[in-house]
Amino acid sequence: MLRGINGQIIFEDREDSIKLLETIKRYREESGYEIYGYCLMNNHIHLLIKEGCEELSTVFRRIGAKYVYWYNRKYNRRGHLFQDRYKSEVVEDDGYLLTVLRYIHQNPLKACIIKNIEQYPWSSYQEYIGKKDICETAFPLSIFSKDNKKAVKLFKDFHAKENQDHCLDYEDTFRINDLEAAEIIKKSAEIDSTNKVQSFDKEHRNKLIKEFKKKGLSIRQIERLTGVSFGVIRRL
Repeated sequence: MLRGINGQIIFEDREDSIKLLETIKRYREESGYEIYGYCLMNNHIHLLIKEGCEELSTVFRRIGAKYVYWYNRKYNRRGHLFQDRYKSEVVEDDGYLLTVLRYIHQNPLKACIIKNIEQYPWSSYQEYIGKKDICETAFPLSIFSKDNKKAVKLFKDFHAKENQDHCLDYEDTFRINDLEAAEIIKKSAEIDSTNKVQSFDKEHRNKLIKEFKKKGLSIRQIERLTGVSFGVIRRL
C-alpha cells in the first residue's frame, strides 16, 4: 500500500487516476511483476502484486517517482507526495489471497463512497467481471473454478458476502467520508484542489480550517486532505 504523506490527497481528478494506472502498466512490462488487484482511493493505493525480476521496493520507488514528477508539474507543487515507506505483507496461500483481494475491492464500499462495489471505477473488480487491462485475473478466478463463467459468478458471490476482513490494519472510516469532505473544503475555500489551502496566508488558512472543523471535518481528515500539519489544526 502507498499512502499520501500525512494522508494527503493523491488523486484530484480522473486524469490523475488514469496516469497512475498507466504508470503501473508501464513498469509491469519493464519489471516483470504481476498485478492481481488494485484500488485507487483518494489518499492511498492498494496493490496486490506478485514480485517479478525486481524487488518490490524498487518497483514502488519507480512507480512513485514517475507519478510524483508528473503530479507536481501538473499542480505546480514541490516535494514529496507519498510516505517514505510503502506498507506490505506477504500473501502465503490462496485463501488469504482471495481475502486480500476482497478487502482491496471493498475499500470504497466500507469507506461509504459507494453503495455497490460494481459502481467504483478505480479498482480491479471491473477487470474480474468485465474487460481485462492490467491485472492477471486468471489465477485468482481459477481458485473458484476452472470454468470461467462459473468462476466469475462465485467471485461476485464471494465479494457480496458480509465479512470482517482486515488487512494491514488499515481502515478509512470517518463521520464524513473524504470525498464529501474534499467537496466541503473546495466549496468553502473556492478552490479546485484541496492542497491549495497550504498556500494561503496564515490568517486566511486558519479561518478556513476553523470553518472546516465547524462543518464536521475531523482534525486528521483536514490534515489528510490539505496537507496542513496536525499540530496547527489542533491548536485552532
